[in-house]
Amino acid sequence: MPDTQTHPGDGDPAPPENGMRSFVHVLVNTAFANITTSFLWFAFTFWIYLETRNVIATGVIGGAYMLFIALFSMMFGTLVDRFRKKAVMAWATLIAFGVFCLDAVFFFVVGEEAIADLTRPWFWIFAVVMLAGAVVEQLRNIALSTTVTLLVPVERHANANGMVGTVQGLAFLVTSVFSGLAVGRLGMGPTILIALVLLALSLVHLLAIAIPERDIVHAEGQTRWVDVAGGFRAVLAVPGLLTLVLFTTLNNLVGGVYMALMDPYGLELFSVEMWGVWLAVGSTGFIVGGVVIARFGLGRNPIRTMLLVAALIGVVGAVFTIREWAWLYVLGFWVYMAFVPAVEAAEQTVVQRVTPYEKQGRVFGFAMTFEAASGPVTSFLIAPIAELWVIPYMRTDAGRQRWAWLLGEGDARGIALVFLCAGGVAVLLAFSGFLLPAYRLLSKQFAEDPPVRPRRRRRRRAASR
Repeated sequence: MPDTQTHPGDGDPAPPENGMRSFVHVLVNTAFANITTSFLWFAFTFWIYLETRNVIATGVIGGAYMLFIALFSMMFGTLVDRFRKKAVMAWATLIAFGVFCLDAVFFFVVGEEAIADLTRPWFWIFAVVMLAGAVVEQLRNIALSTTVTLLVPVERHANANGMVGTVQGLAFLVTSVFSGLAVGRLGMGPTILIALVLLALSLVHLLAIAIPERDIVHAEGQTRWVDVAGGFRAVLAVPGLLTLVLFTTLNNLVGGVYMALMDPYGLELFSVEMWGVWLAVGSTGFIVGGVVIARFGLGRNPIRTMLLVAALIGVVGAVFTIREWAWLYVLGFWVYMAFVPAVEAAEQTVVQRVTPYEKQGRVFGFAMTFEAASGPVTSFLIAPIAELWVIPYMRTDAGRQRWAWLLGEGDARGIALVFLCAGGVAVLLAFSGFLLPAYRLLSKQFAEDPPVRPRRRRRRRAASR
């Protein structure tokens, strides 16, 4: 089979005339499905911390979630490249629904009290099954990233990625409020049932959406289910792209600190219901950040924008717990969330611009594999360190006397110290990125190369290959 790779400027047709409209429908449906999955996952995290008051438990399940994503992202990316995007999304939703149904049966048969006991195997079985359902849903996010190239004019890619950030923030807002309320008022059992109903509705809506993808283009004739080598070659083909992936991976190492400790810190300041509400308030920052990008884009050099914003995120992460003030935590969290869409949209915009469409699934999967793997590493390390050493130390007289001038007084000063150190590392990492040759190479290529467009074959059908 001849190589079907598209190259910049090879005359491929533009996205369909109604492509932006189709993209919006897909985006809304994906947001609804993600809301449902996140609703259940947030509720599970809140519930287990309230039942155990154990930071290690939340850190382990949070880290395991990212680890599962890392393990399966390359396969997800290959599936996105091999099959039609709508079919991939529908199967992902159906499988997630089936897995959550199994977990619901397990929960009601074994009983809530037995599952909440960390010394028994039932909690870990319940958690792993729920993890599987939540991770499968992530397949839709990779497919969504490729539909930007498929459906949206190239000059609006950054804006479309900003729209993705907006709906993700909206999903976070809704999820935060209702997860806290559901666990606090109804309990974990009814929460699972609500999630199942919502996920079924999202599947029905997805089946009614038309995605104009007439042909499937396979690059280099690949037929393997997990094409790690192909993803790696596609990344290496673009000078500087591997460095971009490595930077976001290191940045996510710092993000793993917040993943492990943000909920425990919030639950020390608020009740579970109010923490859910304040999470929602803070997540409006994500919406604002996404709206700004959707309206104004990322500037002429998205990579420069990404590094500057990553440095600002580090500053905010270092200071938003410097005193145990609820308003400072919520405000800092809001600003933190407002900056995050710019980092994510910048990476997606660069990949969509410089990578051939038929390889984008594997490139996004390859990137997600390493970026997601970094979070669990930090989470698994930080949660036990914070629980067993830092938090107890900061509650001693010696710890309070040494750090009170900087971190003030309070019960959660150990978590604050961890956040302070993580923020400092994030700032140093971001500014070091400007010194790398890959920054100049990738910035130059983004500015000079024509956009990559998907090839649409009109005669030879994919099914005949």
